[in-house]
Amino acid sequence: MALRTLLFLITNLAVVLTISLILNLLTAIGLLPPDLPLLPLLIGSFVWGLLGAWISLQFSAESAKRMMGIELVNQGGGSAERWLQGTVATLAQKAGLPMPEVGIYGSPEWNAFATGPSPQRALVAVSTGILQGMPPDELEAVLAHELSHVGNGDMVTMTLLQGVINAFVMFLSRAVAFLLPRGEREDGRGMAPPPTMLLIWPLEVLLGVLGSLITAWFSRHREFRADAGAARLTSSSAMVGALQSLNQVVNLQDPRDEPTLATFKISEPPGFLRLFASHPPIEARIRALRNAGPARG
Repeated sequence: MALRTLLFLITNLAVVLTISLILNLLTAIGLLPPDLPLLPLLIGSFVWGLLGAWISLQFSAESAKRMMGIELVNQGGGSAERWLQGTVATLAQKAGLPMPEVGIYGSPEWNAFATGPSPQRALVAVSTGILQGMPPDELEAVLAHELSHVGNGDMVTMTLLQGVINAFVMFLSRAVAFLLPRGEREDGRGMAPPPTMLLIWPLEVLLGVLGSLITAWFSRHREFRADAGAARLTSSSAMVGALQSLNQVVNLQDPRDEPTLATFKISEPPGFLRLFASHPPIEARIRALRNAGPARG
């Protein structure tokens, strides 16, 4: 996990250096004014974007506990809690992962999620709805799906990816404002603050929406990988059964849901809005599992 983060940061540093060289070249050939503070803006945007992402990642598990009202499971709980704890422990051992924290939160929706900055500090939580309503073999596959997210490092990658997108949104929206023409001040002393600075906020909104297409695409991609991981840890039939069960349940929208959590819940929007969906269609996930053939952990 540390290596993944290091490689990601090195990649982002390479992106900053590449853009810096391009800006210097454009300035040298006269396509950009020499007095524009684009390089400091670029560096500052990436520092703030990645720093904010890193801080949110470090507190992701604790934030989820408070936001969702999660109660951690211990050995002294009831039969459902003991089954949940034991099942996660068995799956974690099979996956070669440290034992995560296990929690339950009160909600009628059928949902499970994983979060945390590393496998050593991961949290796997389920709603009371899915714990009480889903058959044990299918729920085991759901838990395996969430542990696959942990093993794949999806929370780290998603958070850092969002940090890079935030950095580009900050930089590009302000760079456009700097590049737009400015007028002379009435007293003739320098340039007047351009009214185009008011474009920064709508530009950030527009670029943020476009950037969300990238994060949504990656989120959908990681779901296929987590499904395949769950099939290896349990079985393809159990994972398919879990998806089919979820397809038959109308999930209630929980206002505490956060897109930064690696959730199992499916909410497929209509039409072109599917480009912004964090999960692929259930039919596509089932088809991918069946095309991969039977798997048994």
